Amino acid sequence: MNYLKHFRTGIIEENPVFVKLLALCPLLAVTTSATNGLAMGLSTTAVMIGACTVVSILRKLIPNEIRIASFVIIIAGFVTILQLMMQAYLPPAINEALGIYIPLIVVNCILFARVELFASKNNPFATIVDALSMGLGFTVGLVIIGIIREFLGAGSIFGLELNRNASTHMLVMIMAPGAFFTLGGLIMIKNFYQLNKRRS
Repeated sequence: MNYLKHFRTGIIEENPVFVKLLALCPLLAVTTSATNGLAMGLSTTAVMIGACTVVSILRKLIPNEIRIASFVIIIAGFVTILQLMMQAYLPPAINEALGIYIPLIVVNCILFARVELFASKNNPFATIVDALSMGLGFTVGLVIIGIIREFLGAGSIFGLELNRNASTHMLVMIMAPGAFFTLGGLIMIKNFYQLNKRRS
């Protein structure tokens, strides 16, 4: 297996946000700012690496009949650890912004896809590469959407004010419709670029 190529695939060719369109619920809900997008992406990545690694190590010991239940328990364990650590060490504002979406990582379709399709069939090292790749791809997607929405809606990026003229802020961008506009626009640009690349 070419680990470098596989790592690149998860971030670019099979990006969970812009290509696979997975986990849209937390993606659209928490990307009102780049900081929230980064926190959610890194949280999901941490759980994915931990859960996928454990599943890969135990893959030959888990009976096929109870594999889904086993995956849920393993993922839920890592989500619980993550949530307790976030409550202990992160600013309360980030916990409030992410809200219910941290516990919902347990049923995140990206996690289940990687656990079922990859971790349960491959060795731990390959699994860590895959989980890190997909997790970073998800994080990159959330941060890009968060930056665009935060800048257009509030005139700032990562909380740093860049545009103080409130009359030019598009408040719709930090509301629910803004998430759909941003995601749709980015996918349109990606598809347009790929189409032109194929033609040339």
